[in-house]
Amino acid sequence: MIRSNFFDIKSEKSRLFQRDFPPEEFKERRDKILNAIGQDACAIIQGSQQVRGHFPFRQSNDFYYCCGLEIPHSYLIIDGRDRSARLFIPRFLSANNNRENMLTLEDADLIREFTGIDEILPLENLIGYLKDVRILYAPYSPAESRGESRETILHYNRLVALDPWDGALPREQRFISLLRTRFPHVEIRDLSPILDSLRLVKSEREISLLREAGKLSALAVTEAMRITKPGMMEYYLRAVANYIFISHGAFGEGYHSIVASGRNIWDPHYFRDDCVMKDGDLVLMDTAPDYHYYTSDIARMWPVNGKYSSWQRELYGFIVEYHKTLLHCIRPGLTADQILNDASTIMADFIKKYSFSKEIYRKAAERALEFRGHLSHSVGMSVHDVGDYSSAPLKPGIVFSVDPQMWIPEERLYIRVEDTIVVTNNGIEVLTGSAPLDP
Repeated sequence: MIRSNFFDIKSEKSRLFQRDFPPEEFKERRDKILNAIGQDACAIIQGSQQVRGHFPFRQSNDFYYCCGLEIPHSYLIIDGRDRSARLFIPRFLSANNNRENMLTLEDADLIREFTGIDEILPLENLIGYLKDVRILYAPYSPAESRGESRETILHYNRLVALDPWDGALPREQRFISLLRTRFPHVEIRDLSPILDSLRLVKSEREISLLREAGKLSALAVTEAMRITKPGMMEYYLRAVANYIFISHGAFGEGYHSIVASGRNIWDPHYFRDDCVMKDGDLVLMDTAPDYHYYTSDIARMWPVNGKYSSWQRELYGFIVEYHKTLLHCIRPGLTADQILNDASTIMADFIKKYSFSKEIYRKAAERALEFRGHLSHSVGMSVHDVGDYSSAPLKPGIVFSVDPQMWIPEERLYIRVEDTIVVTNNGIEVLTGSAPLDP
């Protein structure tokens, strides 16, 4: 269909901006960065590169967090000297892309309106701007994009570094090296700890997105439970989850879903999803969407044939009880260690009264109380999000996964259940809590 010449260009371009956060919230985030770096320094955040291949562009999490823009090869300067924000955009975007589907320098007024950024400049002006800077903060840690967490990127970087025929520097290291080479007078400092601390505590609007991502995660698992039957392929459950995510406005998965049945469950990060689910086996599903740059984390286990055997109910029932106990113990003002200790004390009494069919099951339950990873990881823009909540008392707005686990190596059994929670003023809200939990 040929588009009319009389369309409203402003309304057409407006659709390229996110609508989840107002410009005031982005400005508030940038102001916190300004307060952290001081009046004599600047901060620079490098946007993601254009995608190689046939996938839509996705901005890096740190860049998006500070301005909400999806413009490849752009650079954001947050200047403590005049408490301003400036965006540098390459001219080659205008020449090599359909203008209707890409924000460019010509859209400077709209960009200022939707982001609160003070000035939009061509990328070639960045060198001149940085010549007068004396202290410059830049992220040393890798930038996460779709389906990525910092730990997975660092693992990838280590493998590349070990390859004698590769060894290429990661993009963030190349950027820091270029800054030091081109501006030897500038003191370069790490911006990542500042960004991590900001992203750790979520705003009300962030929690709203995480709540929706949690609901979709729970809906996907619930539907997977409903349709599971012997003879079905594992990947069918992943396909159902993706259908639910996309049909509710998500891009798709926030990470590669785990659908592991039978012996595959022993591998905690099994990814092939290509086996037939068999009568008498358990299936473990761990999935979440990429919903407006935010994700979630949920895991449930259930019998392929729809009916728990006695040993399945025994083991999964124990871990569910541990899960409920952990949830009950979490509240603001406590540290992760205090919560784990409180839950362990309660569960130690529970184990004394619980009927285990095998001694190895009892021993596994006792070992589970010693494991310190049940309060697993932050959740936010990445499934394993940045920021460390474990080293200080919890406060409202912190979001993390509760993931009690137990291992029985004698029978190669791995049992777990997981939910994503947000700490509130009085306790917690379970963001994925609408999925069935009890066996």
